[in-house]
Amino acid sequence: MPAESKDAFIARLMAQMTLDEKIGQLRLISIGPDMTHEQINKEIAAGRIGGTFNSVTRGENRPMQDAAVKHSRLGIPMFFAYDVVHGHRTVFPISLAQASSWDMQAIALAARTSAIEASADSLDMTFAPMVDISRDPRWGRTSEGFGEDPYLVSEIAKVTVRALQGSSPAAPDSLMASVKHFALYGAVEGGRDYNIVDMSPMRMYQDYLPPYRAAIDAGAGGVMVALNTVNGIPASANTWLMQDLLRKDWGFKGVAVSDHGAIEELTRHGVAKDGREAARLAIKAGIDMSMADTLYLKELPGLVKSGDVPMGDIDNAVREVLGAKYDMGLFDDPYRRIGAAKDDPPDVNAESRLHRAAARDVARRSQVLLENRDGTLPLKKGGTIALVGPLADSRVDMMGSWSAAGVPEQSVTLLEGLRDALGDRGKVVYARGANVTDDQAIVDYLNFLNWDKPEVEQDPRPAGDMIAEAVEAARRADVVVAAVGESRGMSHESSSRTSLFIPGSQRELLKALKTTGKPLVIVLMNGRPLDLNWERANADALLETWYAGTEAGHAIADVLFGDYNPSGKLPISFPRSVGQIPTYYNHLRLGRPFTPGKPGNYTSQYFEEKTDPLYPFGYGLSYTSFSVSGITLSAPSMPRGGRIQASVTVKNTGPRDGETVVQLYIRDVAASVVRPVKELKGFRKVALKAGESRVIRFDVDEAMLKFFNAKLEYAAEPGDFDVQIGLDSEAVKSARFELL
Repeated sequence: MPAESKDAFIARLMAQMTLDEKIGQLRLISIGPDMTHEQINKEIAAGRIGGTFNSVTRGENRPMQDAAVKHSRLGIPMFFAYDVVHGHRTVFPISLAQASSWDMQAIALAARTSAIEASADSLDMTFAPMVDISRDPRWGRTSEGFGEDPYLVSEIAKVTVRALQGSSPAAPDSLMASVKHFALYGAVEGGRDYNIVDMSPMRMYQDYLPPYRAAIDAGAGGVMVALNTVNGIPASANTWLMQDLLRKDWGFKGVAVSDHGAIEELTRHGVAKDGREAARLAIKAGIDMSMADTLYLKELPGLVKSGDVPMGDIDNAVREVLGAKYDMGLFDDPYRRIGAAKDDPPDVNAESRLHRAAARDVARRSQVLLENRDGTLPLKKGGTIALVGPLADSRVDMMGSWSAAGVPEQSVTLLEGLRDALGDRGKVVYARGANVTDDQAIVDYLNFLNWDKPEVEQDPRPAGDMIAEAVEAARRADVVVAAVGESRGMSHESSSRTSLFIPGSQRELLKALKTTGKPLVIVLMNGRPLDLNWERANADALLETWYAGTEAGHAIADVLFGDYNPSGKLPISFPRSVGQIPTYYNHLRLGRPFTPGKPGNYTSQYFEEKTDPLYPFGYGLSYTSFSVSGITLSAPSMPRGGRIQASVTVKNTGPRDGETVVQLYIRDVAASVVRPVKELKGFRKVALKAGESRVIRFDVDEAMLKFFNAKLEYAAEPGDFDVQIGLDSEAVKSARFELL
């Protein structure tokens, strides 16, 4: 007799469920002070909770699964979710840093390791990857995403989903991926979190929607819905977004989860007059699960009984929730990831549970060398190094935002990393030099922000005394390494900024260090592009390390001492000032573009400063150098449905072995609508020994030339196209072909 199909199993189960039990499956409850474990277990046993988040150990989750499976009427299992964004127990570099690697194997390693660790702690689902396109670095959640480019972010989205879900989301060492935040969250107006998004459909389809689609096409089982409005309608009440686009056009069959409290917020948006209407709008739009729910439980029974919500809407949502549990393997074995109590780890934070080698490898690949004058780096393993800065010995800041179950005490600081690398061959002199900020209001905000305990520790000494100590250390050293930037809370949810400067206390420290005349190496730790004009002009070397995770100190030391040759490239443009925002490489062409070297009058420019970015998308240096030849095309034209090949010779022209990222851009010369100046369409990370050359070939086909036109038709138009290949978005070689 054939096994029962998924659809038949779910239909049979739903036929046994009461309305209250169905509504219970639509509730995703946060573990926290608002509801005790005893209360939660009673609610679960009564069939009023479908899943939880923020409980991250087997010991916490087993009693809840017992309540669901052994004590509820139908024994429907729970699922347990968490924000495993860039690591679980082992914290990998933040997402923006991982994108800087342009290394899909490294990104897959981070996600697969995260899934292994989180599933071993009984978790079934993660609210990741976060694939919001971000072109405004004022937005605090820039740190959680993969940058500004739809192609690069889409490629990372696919890799991450596949790595998290492994061979199947039902596998014991896999997590179901719930891609977020659907949709357009990275485009909030003014870079201010939770703000509105008002965008033309053409831009939406062309630039902002592709990464979500890529994650779904890769098999993501879930979608987390954004907190922002989309053209006047909150995403959690947006029937076009959730039904017409996501389910009908894209064919998504998974579970849609609201963001935290988003359904209740519909009243504050002003599209619902009360909680009853908010619940009705959300379930009608297609929000299957209400995160941190109060309204579905309270309002849906009455809405169904009154006929204001058809039973079919409830059934559709329940079917998706049960389907996700089926796909996670929970009906086959509710304890698949919880295991037996006798097998629980005696210490969930045991060192043996970490994957330090993987974290160190990914962190090394994620760093971007921005400046290196006169070969200041790599440093010699000898002499005296003055290490200064408030982030040089801060364990918690190494981890970045959303660091899951990571323990700050297990992270390696830069101070430790330098000392371990030097051993007895040299000396590290450390001075804090400054607080992250001297603005007490900001300190109070950061210590209140979503943390279990205050984490920004202020040195009570006068600023002048701290700087004097750092200057004295610098004078006694051969080189100064300054670890500066933002505390992790400055690049976090709800931490939008109006300035992109390194805080004033740290800038004063850097200026004082500069007066010593010692070589100055600035190590940046931050979660967004910063205004680095002074730093660029005054530092002898500038290394962007982002927040590098558990093995930050060792990985940064590997790069500083040349044990690893940096190969990262920026996944996001660095503006010259906040006044330039938005600054992104693939902007639309203009009728009066500014041309460098020509008068700026009556062109699109800012007359106070240069118009181009401080550091362009795709930029990053190495301890060696590379050259790229002119482009050879296999043919001058491409027939419909055909392809041509573009090739260049890349040579390592420097003294060291190294890696670089060869980038392919396409420019549509003339089209029915205004098109970008260029668009990334391919890249290849290549390792070359000193003096080695290699021919790099890219296939260009018709699909790479397609775009959404004014009718939202996805098509390629005949005409000329420029192929551009280089080592960043600005330094490219070009050749032209015709699409027939």
